[in-house]
Amino acid sequence: MSGKIRVAVLFGGRSDEHEVSLMSAASILDALDPERYIPVPIGITKDGKWVAGGDPLTALKELAARPLPPDTQPAGFLVDPTEPGLIPVDQRGSALTEGFQFDVVFPVLHGPYGEDGTVQGLLELANVPYVGSGVAASAAAMDKAIMKELFRSAGLPIVDHIVVMRTDWRRDPEGVERRVAEEIGFPCFVKPANLGSSVGISKVKEPGDLPAALHLAARYDRKLIVEKSAEGYAEIECSVLGNDDPAASIPGEIVPGAEFYDYQAKYFDDTSQLIIPARLSEEATKRVQAMSIAAFKAIDCAGLARVDFFVHPESETILVNEINTMPGFTRISMYPKLWAASGLDYRSLVNRLIELAFERHQDKNSHAFHAG
Repeated sequence: MSGKIRVAVLFGGRSDEHEVSLMSAASILDALDPERYIPVPIGITKDGKWVAGGDPLTALKELAARPLPPDTQPAGFLVDPTEPGLIPVDQRGSALTEGFQFDVVFPVLHGPYGEDGTVQGLLELANVPYVGSGVAASAAAMDKAIMKELFRSAGLPIVDHIVVMRTDWRRDPEGVERRVAEEIGFPCFVKPANLGSSVGISKVKEPGDLPAALHLAARYDRKLIVEKSAEGYAEIECSVLGNDDPAASIPGEIVPGAEFYDYQAKYFDDTSQLIIPARLSEEATKRVQAMSIAAFKAIDCAGLARVDFFVHPESETILVNEINTMPGFTRISMYPKLWAASGLDYRSLVNRLIELAFERHQDKNSHAFHAG
């Protein structure tokens, strides 16, 4: 490819992690080397409207009850593999002017409607290179119930859990509460199956607190996870980078300032500690790294992922908690911090992810089926 690469940074979105996405996008846009890239910022409002031109990042922050700034246009995505891009449209959806073209997309969207395979499917239809995992891996990693079954099938140790459907909870709350008490016990964690950044998660210490926790999680998803609390275990995270031959970073340790590492602790409080490298033996460190790569491959991820673990500080028993296919990407987020500690700075990390997007796209198209 000759000339500068046009990188569409896609951010915002309809999920409850909208603000996290804005912070991640600001860091990525700032890190794009102007000698190599032309940034094409594309915002998605909380109600799902795509906007481009002007400064969408600022526009999305100010959109609460105001119209779009005059230099920012609503836009429609072209699902056209011969010429993918965005076309500015009027309020009726009619095309207005020449569109916004790009060579690769960095979909820094967290949570549903972005990290769950939906946007990835759109980009696949347009046959455009994009950073991160494909449709199946994104969807499987977003659904914690499916993710845990894939981990179990791959022989990875996981935390004991049960799946509760929202309809069952509403139809037979006493039966669900009894099942949790008999199969999981207390303390336990209740969480939506399809969400990230610890949104909608509650720690339940005693049976009387369970209904409120289930009610909260049911606000976010039709499928709920109730899992045993890993009491006394350290929270360890490891970053993975690559496609078919991924590498794992130095692991890091989280010491939450709150009861657990919730949304507020992750992004707004400064009471939590991030310890890099994690306080693990050399042997445990190697096992975490190996299991991170195994989890990455079990889901069939691409580009990047962060794998979260529980590790007992004495026995060094390791349990895989979950995998995140588009982790927080601010300069102070754990994913880039772990790579920085492993020798790959933020700008180099962004460059490598874009390279991996092109690599995966070329590999996919080299084996594409052609009719006729």
